[in-house]
Amino acid sequence: MDDTTIEPFVRNAWYVACWPDELDNGILARTILKEPLVLFRDPDGKASALEDRCCHRAAPLHYGKLVETGIQCGYHGLVFDGSGKCVDIPGQQNIPPMAGVRSYPVVERNRIIWIWMGDPALADESKIVPYPWHDDTAKWPYCKEVMHIKCNYMLMIDNLMDLTHLAYVHTKTIGGNPSAHVNAKMDIERTEHGARYIRWMDETTPPPTYVKGAGFKGKVDRWQEFEYVVPSTVVQWSGALDVGKGAHENREQEGFHLRILHAITPVTETTCIYFWSAANGYRQDDPKATVELYGEINPTFIEDVGIIEGQQARLDSDPNRALLGIRADNALSQARRALRAELERESGITAQAAE
Repeated sequence: MDDTTIEPFVRNAWYVACWPDELDNGILARTILKEPLVLFRDPDGKASALEDRCCHRAAPLHYGKLVETGIQCGYHGLVFDGSGKCVDIPGQQNIPPMAGVRSYPVVERNRIIWIWMGDPALADESKIVPYPWHDDTAKWPYCKEVMHIKCNYMLMIDNLMDLTHLAYVHTKTIGGNPSAHVNAKMDIERTEHGARYIRWMDETTPPPTYVKGAGFKGKVDRWQEFEYVVPSTVVQWSGALDVGKGAHENREQEGFHLRILHAITPVTETTCIYFWSAANGYRQDDPKATVELYGEINPTFIEDVGIIEGQQARLDSDPNRALLGIRADNALSQARRALRAELERESGITAQAAE
């Protein structure tokens, strides 16, 4: 299939729209898959998403305000409820049936607000990536952030699916010995909805973040498990146990445990929003542990952003120049193939519907 027939984004999928507390102040304007949206909570507290364009004179709805019955356009006062239906036109009792704006399916689950950008009739809530650790803050206290990045969202996925960069980019936090990363034992597989890998670095010196978190005194057996779910979510479990504790046989032991949700939502072909949440499975009774974790993780991801935005700039300057593939690209290549397969499948469905 020719690339020109394939959309740049998977539309029939759930994307992270925002963190729930981003709606605490009322109205949130956000662009996802090049579509301007306005997000808010309806009078019952349910998160809603509408196109950010009034049906009257095309004014952005985020210039308006929340009222008892929905969101009021800041230009001429039309009011729309969470379904997009116009429920009030000032000075006019009759509301035309066509008065309304597009609404998007939204689900709030595991303290995450997800949005479906495609055909509403295909919005299957069972396809939402589960992240139950958000609901168990006693065992998994977490910190989170939202970052706006000038890069194609798949460059962020590539970065997560090839961790050999850790030893070079993140030397002060989660990095470690370069040879340990290059020689890590890798198990990579395609899954039904993406790709997964687990890598082991046995008898290795723990990086600074691990030592600060769990107080390791010697070498550890360290693992990193990442699962990419098409189109834009990666779920991570990283950890380490003291050598000799049988990490390969049973990882569920006291040591260093880190769960991270990486959700990279496309804005345009060259910009994205990175939602990350990091939960610490160590020193759960110590509030300082999560504060320290944020202090370690956030600068680490800022380092990633610098590299990747520079990468996007170079790609933009010469988009037809081929990139060299190396052995470390195996997992990210599997992720790219999984995305490509879904894009082709969805484009095929779109083509058939048009016939």
